[in-house]
Amino acid sequence: MSLGRMPRWAWALVVVGAWILAWWLMKGSHTLALPGREHTDLHNEMTGWRNDLIAGRDDNPLMQFTGNVAEGALNAVDWLQRMLSKPNYPRPVPEIGWLGLLGIMMWIAHAVAGWKYAVLTGSVMFVAAVMGLWADAVDTLIVTLLSVICAVVIGLPIAVLIGTSDWANRIIGVILDLMQTMPTFVYLIPVVLFFGTGAPAAIVATLVYALPPLIRVAGFGIRQVSPTAIEATDSMGQRAWQRLFKVQLPMARRTIIVGLNQTTLAAFAMAVIASYVNGPGLGRPVVAALQIADIGRGLVPGAMLVLLAIMLDRTTTAASERPEQLARIGGGNRRLRWAGLAVGLVVVVVMIQMSRFYSWAATYPSTGWSSDLADGINKFSSWVVDAIGGVSEAFKDLVSYGLLNPMQSVLAESPWFVSGAAILLLAVVIGGFRTMATTVAVVGWVVACLAGIWYLDLWHDTMITLNMVLVATLLTMILAVIFGVWMARRPTVDLLLRPVLDMGQTIPPFVYLVPVLYLFDQTRFTAIFAAIVYAAPVAIKLVADGVRGVPETTLEAGRSAGSTAWQEITKVQLPMASRSLVLAANQGLLYVLSMVVIGGMAGAGALGYDVVLGFSRFEEWGKGLAAGLSIVLLGIMLDRIFRAAAVTGSAAPVRRRSRRNATAEEESTDRDAPLAVTG
Repeated sequence: MSLGRMPRWAWALVVVGAWILAWWLMKGSHTLALPGREHTDLHNEMTGWRNDLIAGRDDNPLMQFTGNVAEGALNAVDWLQRMLSKPNYPRPVPEIGWLGLLGIMMWIAHAVAGWKYAVLTGSVMFVAAVMGLWADAVDTLIVTLLSVICAVVIGLPIAVLIGTSDWANRIIGVILDLMQTMPTFVYLIPVVLFFGTGAPAAIVATLVYALPPLIRVAGFGIRQVSPTAIEATDSMGQRAWQRLFKVQLPMARRTIIVGLNQTTLAAFAMAVIASYVNGPGLGRPVVAALQIADIGRGLVPGAMLVLLAIMLDRTTTAASERPEQLARIGGGNRRLRWAGLAVGLVVVVVMIQMSRFYSWAATYPSTGWSSDLADGINKFSSWVVDAIGGVSEAFKDLVSYGLLNPMQSVLAESPWFVSGAAILLLAVVIGGFRTMATTVAVVGWVVACLAGIWYLDLWHDTMITLNMVLVATLLTMILAVIFGVWMARRPTVDLLLRPVLDMGQTIPPFVYLVPVLYLFDQTRFTAIFAAIVYAAPVAIKLVADGVRGVPETTLEAGRSAGSTAWQEITKVQLPMASRSLVLAANQGLLYVLSMVVIGGMAGAGALGYDVVLGFSRFEEWGKGLAAGLSIVLLGIMLDRIFRAAAVTGSAAPVRRRSRRNATAEEESTDRDAPLAVTG
């Protein structure tokens, strides 16, 4: 489907101009605003459905089943805690103290990843003990471990299904899109209803969030197994189960472990959010510090979460490469390794026994270092705020008055039918769809999502949230282009920045909120800034990889023609990396959207605040559920628009090259054609 000879940006300006004119003429009318904590009949019906479900818990088979699952999860967590992190009464300490567990974890890390990662594991866990965060750190690992085990048990069979069946891949892919579009806090509303609070709710919410990466990555690995290898083994008369267990799974092993790594990090990212349903772990002190605006006491456990995430990330990544390394060592080295593991196991048994009978090995002595460090962080933070408070305030005002307020006025104060029509037209323009079928499909998604948002009676709040998401995504992409191009053109910069970006992607999202909240207080801009910090690493890396992928021969051709560095970037590298730019915008937008509810706690209001209120107050449950569904619909709509734009962006350079080639051929034909003879 062509948009004519006018470029897409010109059509976008036409649509936006018409939108602004309609807003100016009808400002403030038919906005569907729902002031304060007012509800609609739909919200009250949802709340009534929840109340009826709870009242009939004893007779409802689904509630009985989820109750039994919750009880089993609670018993498993309680048993592991009594073994590893809390007193097993009448015993005043756990069955295995800190020294014994430290030895177990180091031995496992050495066995699966190597001695370097055993040292890393021991160092991180020793820091947790010294800082007085041992029990919380172990509880976090317990919830993560149980969630990952459940994810493997549930996810691997589904991954096998989508890896071996096209129809299953299409159907389950839509469900996974929905799960990955949904912000994490939205999970908590139904989870608390069906599984209660505490460790069971934390495990289930973590499981739902961590499951999609494993299914997607493992399924992709199975689908990528060489057809030649499958055909060769099929010709020997193997059965389907033999093909799976002897060919596909072994050949996809490394990809499956990568999926397991991503699932582990996703589970870990839920640590703080799970504490909002009374889940155990390091999230509790972080949330407690947020409630009293104590940045020091929030950053210390937050930093511990980061260290644990890095430990798990590096160890699981090394574990995926370990089998290939072991396959290359000789028989003598292999026997030496087994002997070393056996000796290490004996040492671990001794450490376990010591932790059972010596108090110093069972519970690490209190040092007070955590409080001292928190006080130091608070003093330093106060100094930073005093030093740059004027600059940060000016930047906040610039963004608020220059972008946020004008865009929010147009989005939220236009009549709902004007905003809806404008969004639909912009979707067509941004997509620049090539075929009628693609256009109809994406327009169908946009219309369905907008209709769903309208039906849920939260149109006005959705427009306010959309405004914050768009502003945060715009600022994220500005940073992504600047730093991504810099990294692509300067290997030294890439070498320095990439580890920082890798670390940024391992930090649980809630941890970002602690320093940002202290710097900007509770405002919309606080939520936007936290979302930018969370989304920027992935967007920067995608832009850098896309720009770096531009062929060197193309760059050399431009340089030989005398192009400057600025011309090379703007005329060659960025246009040829357009698909990576759109992909970076898409991923940045989804990361920003995942921070919407967290931002609701930082003064952002709108849908994020509605969700938080929904799971904290039972009378607001219906409105909270409607807000969560509205966020999901908003995410699906934006995701579909950007996916279509990515496809169009990748096709644009091809079309431009085709037009240039066609023009060159025409000129060549004109030159070679014989001159016409006129009488």
